[in-house]
Amino acid sequence: MAAKPAAPAKTAKPAVPAKTAAPAGRGKAGVPGKAAGSTRPPRMLGRVFNNFWPRLDGSSRPSNGSSYYLIVGATLALTCIGLMTVLSASAAESISQDEDPYGLFLKEGMFAVIGLVAMFLLSRASVTFLKKIAYPAIFLAIALLALVFTPIGKEVGGNRNWIEIGSFSAQPSEAAKLALAVWMAAVLSRKGELVKDWKHALVPVVFPVALAILGLVLGGKDLGTAVIIASIVGAGLYFGGVRLRLFVPAILVAGVGALVFAATSGNRTSRLSGWLGNCDTGNDICYQAKNGIYALASGGWFGVGVGQSRQKWSWIPEAHNDFIFAIIGEEFGLMGTLLIVLLYGVLAFAIFRVIVRHNDTFVRIVCGCIMTWIIGQAFVNIAMVTGLLPVIGVPLPFISYGGSSLLLVLAAIGVVLSFARSYPESDTPAP
Repeated sequence: MAAKPAAPAKTAKPAVPAKTAAPAGRGKAGVPGKAAGSTRPPRMLGRVFNNFWPRLDGSSRPSNGSSYYLIVGATLALTCIGLMTVLSASAAESISQDEDPYGLFLKEGMFAVIGLVAMFLLSRASVTFLKKIAYPAIFLAIALLALVFTPIGKEVGGNRNWIEIGSFSAQPSEAAKLALAVWMAAVLSRKGELVKDWKHALVPVVFPVALAILGLVLGGKDLGTAVIIASIVGAGLYFGGVRLRLFVPAILVAGVGALVFAATSGNRTSRLSGWLGNCDTGNDICYQAKNGIYALASGGWFGVGVGQSRQKWSWIPEAHNDFIFAIIGEEFGLMGTLLIVLLYGVLAFAIFRVIVRHNDTFVRIVCGCIMTWIIGQAFVNIAMVTGLLPVIGVPLPFISYGGSSLLLVLAAIGVVLSFARSYPESDTPAP
């Protein structure tokens, strides 16, 4: 009897590769914030914060330019709100003076259109182009500031910070802010690690250029603008990598200088005295600040309605300019003012994301200076209107009336957009 054929040997199953351990500090699917093997769930707030931007940018894929669109959206929203509020506030003052109620609004709208065109053009500028124009821009800015002390210079509200040729007027200090940001970035980025030495950190950025600009601005008695320019210089040095211990004596010197400058001016001394509560002097030093608070208080939660402000009828001086935030509070209420603060917060957060995603020191310094300029000025204006700071005459970016301010702020946003259009680690086409 024939033997049965032997059964074929069973083929061994291929070994299943072991799962690769998640990198340290990352949990399942590489989710940040959860250590490998950890059974402790992250807090809900931390999970939402860690996952928000990856989901918005497209998980682990290259960035889709979310910061670009957030900057554009916040900028356009603030500009539109500003134009609407300028129309509401300026029309009342113009009517009371028998002038065209739409005159100031149309002029502001013209500068808004020019500014948006400049923003679009600068958003297409390259880093090489910006570096090339840095030195011509700073020399031009200093020359324009010097023209303030010539016969074409103009004094407004006790500050000589305007130039006027015919019907055209401009504020050179606004151009100096943007020129200083770009020029500082060009100088400090070229110095590299040399900025760790205090001599290279201060020369020539602080001595003589920044001091020359501050001297010209203070010569026109514009303390508010000088404070903003000083903060831009500080931001440029910080993002340029200057050692932090250098800032302590600089802040002390700047603080003492500001107090001395305020003490030597009767107008500023009275404003400081009024802010401290000495309002019963008979010279109405608290008139503007008090009516600004009244406007905010009468707005309630949701405001009295668009165009229905009562305080704008000659009760608040410069209602369409420095104190326009009070009109927003009265007409749109607390919700309206919180929306303005939220839009500035979105703008700051988006610009900061551009800073942290770039390794180029030039880009980081320019964006840091512009962010400090816009957000710092907004903070000072809102604090001034709400009584947290004395009245120092600083406009609210994008919103207050002023063609020079609106045009240059929009141009500065265009520079930031030129960096936000693409990221160094991304191959995604620019928006």
